[in-house]
Amino acid sequence: MSPDDYCQQKAAQSGSSFYYSFLFLPPERRRAITALYAFCREVDDTVDEIEDAGVARTKLMWWRKEIAAMLNGNPSHPVTLALQPHVATYGLKGEHLQAIIDGMEMDLDQTRYLDFPGLQRYCWHVASVVGILSASIFGVTQGGTLLFAEKLGLAFQLTNIIRDVGEDGRKGRIYLPVNELQQFNVTAADILNARHSENFEKLMLFQVERAQRVYDEAFALLPKQDRRAQRPGLMMAAIYRTLLNEIERDGFHVLNQRISLTPIRKLWLAWKTYIRG
Repeated sequence: MSPDDYCQQKAAQSGSSFYYSFLFLPPERRRAITALYAFCREVDDTVDEIEDAGVARTKLMWWRKEIAAMLNGNPSHPVTLALQPHVATYGLKGEHLQAIIDGMEMDLDQTRYLDFPGLQRYCWHVASVVGILSASIFGVTQGGTLLFAEKLGLAFQLTNIIRDVGEDGRKGRIYLPVNELQQFNVTAADILNARHSENFEKLMLFQVERAQRVYDEAFALLPKQDRRAQRPGLMMAAIYRTLLNEIERDGFHVLNQRISLTPIRKLWLAWKTYIRG
């Protein structure tokens, strides 16, 4: 299996909404974004699938060294072998790749966030930086496009947090800010024990409305000159915003189930966004 094949398999297996937007890219950019996505999956899986925090931390340190080796022209892992040819072409920065690993380490050190600014810092590392790197691959001619990508990454991560409240709770993690739980009279025990309530619904409506505002703020930052190039991000946004609508329509029952869209619906939303230009 070639490095590109390895990354393609990693992306396809995930079933992520991101994968559907990659399908519409030219081959070179598609290979680059698939390699970047595979890297994100590798380091994310390190934290999610390795129960021993010490082992996970050691593996993340290996990835730090592997990124440094890649930037020096000596990659050894299939993901870095696939990603390395695109680093110079698309101006991908090592500090951004390392920042993603910083975010994964935050998951080993922290399971609660006191307020939204604290959560935003986490989101910057695990999602906004990914947005910046992705936008660079898609094509950037205007400085504002990176601000759009950074904000869009935040919106995506807020959507993930809303969708995964129950799943994260079963892992002992609560990403919803503590002061917002207090504001709506929802306790950590309510989340960890999957106790759905009217207060929980109000809390989740607050989260969804904020995420939708962040999407609007991101779109307002996208320069029209780069809109066509950035269509993959817009495709992902169409899918994720539809997911938010489904979660709200379902009454925010995210504690005991993972609400998702079917693959064919994701593809249809991506296609509609693509042809809209």
